[in-house]
Amino acid sequence: MSKVIVIGSGLGGLSCGFILQKQGFEVTVLEQGAQIGGCLQCFSRGGVKFETGMHFIGSAAEGQTMHRMMRLLELTDTVRLNALDADGYDTISFAGELFRIPNGKEAFIEQLGGYFPKEKDNLRRYADIVQRIASASTLNSLTSDERDLAANTEYQTRSINEVLDELFHDELLKNVLAGNLPLYAAERDKTPFAHHAFIMDFYNQSAFRVVGGSDAIATSLAGSIRKMGGQVLVRKKVSRICLDDTKAIGVETDDQCFFPADHIISTIHPARLLEILDTKLIRPAFRRRLASIPNTIGCFSLYVKFKENTMPYLNTNYYGYRGTTPWDCEHYTEGDWPRGFLYMHHCHEDAPRFARGGVVLSYMNMSDVARWTGTTVGHRGADYEAFKRRHAERLIQEVEKHQPGFAAAIESYYTSTPLTYLDYTGTEGGSMYGVAKDIALGPAGRVPYRTRIPNLFLAGQNVNSHGMMGVLVGTIVTCQELIPTPLCSTFSS
Repeated sequence: MSKVIVIGSGLGGLSCGFILQKQGFEVTVLEQGAQIGGCLQCFSRGGVKFETGMHFIGSAAEGQTMHRMMRLLELTDTVRLNALDADGYDTISFAGELFRIPNGKEAFIEQLGGYFPKEKDNLRRYADIVQRIASASTLNSLTSDERDLAANTEYQTRSINEVLDELFHDELLKNVLAGNLPLYAAERDKTPFAHHAFIMDFYNQSAFRVVGGSDAIATSLAGSIRKMGGQVLVRKKVSRICLDDTKAIGVETDDQCFFPADHIISTIHPARLLEILDTKLIRPAFRRRLASIPNTIGCFSLYVKFKENTMPYLNTNYYGYRGTTPWDCEHYTEGDWPRGFLYMHHCHEDAPRFARGGVVLSYMNMSDVARWTGTTVGHRGADYEAFKRRHAERLIQEVEKHQPGFAAAIESYYTSTPLTYLDYTGTEGGSMYGVAKDIALGPAGRVPYRTRIPNLFLAGQNVNSHGMMGVLVGTIVTCQELIPTPLCSTFSS
């Protein structure tokens, strides 16, 4: 039986472990921290649970792509979902003017066309292009083969704002359509329109929150791996990948343990991988290329516990902006932070009437907290706590402008910064989503599934795309390298 070591227990690592263990491999998943899950992790404070990364998912209705994936990962019986408002799963607010984004292509065209009647024909063109791009991608075909190379190539090399400028005349409509860009930390003139299209299509089909928290996904996958005879181990930080002259032979962990392997899958950030990979098989040029790939911006997270039965449950994702554009919020100053935010409630039960907790996310550069680099969680000092408190109060004031009564409903709050992301997920610079998409870089900006070490493969959010769909597609492509029979037909059945 071939031994597989998976480095990292986020969604990418656990889904790879599940598929390969079910296919007859002997899998061991190694997690450096005390808790599995990566961005699926949750934590509890004051009796309320909070999610850290995976706040909602799309395309999970019966028969849709994510539902098929969840069924085949044996998640449908263990993970409960609560649908977001189909008439407005997203709400975009510019200086108090609200725009609701509904599920379904026709509903989307009609509702947005109601806001912008002169642009209705262009909205249909836009929706058709989004659908064409999404259908052409691995995100829908569940295979590494592209089904419409022309569509995929064109819109991978054109920015979101360039395509929107070509399709529409109304500046406000362009900004509404880009209003959810905090989901993928898009940047003007850099982020490919294809990336935008994948995400729009994913959530336009259907949108859900995980009842009780996204850690249910991690718990289910890890439980399944163990039931099938595999291992998921915590507090096992890989310190070195061991190689002979031609291939990897295993890994060593910080506690001096050696785990032999026939195959290794790394789901950690490429920068962390290179730190534990000392071999001439990886060329210096490849190391330099990976080191030079940009990462998305980080964020400041405000976790709010509400007073009991005071905050009506918000069954939409609320994107609030000070002005009339979602762009360039990452280029804030000390005086105008935050320029925008994403506000969501935690779904603690089926169809809750009142929220117990919520989260507010706003961009933050690692440079803002760089002076505390090297410190550990809970021991960063009084200045750091004052920094977080100051930013929390400013963010509360900003949300209050959009959601009157928000501040008064808060019983207590907790915060995190890019340093927290760095500590818990190992992502470079504490970035929200790891490696960034940039049209200027082309193939040089992509992290490959394969390496020059023949039995070392990569998976996770940095390889294909972040988010549940992006990570799982990467899982399938990576696992297919080890499995002789096609996986794509299984996952698309």
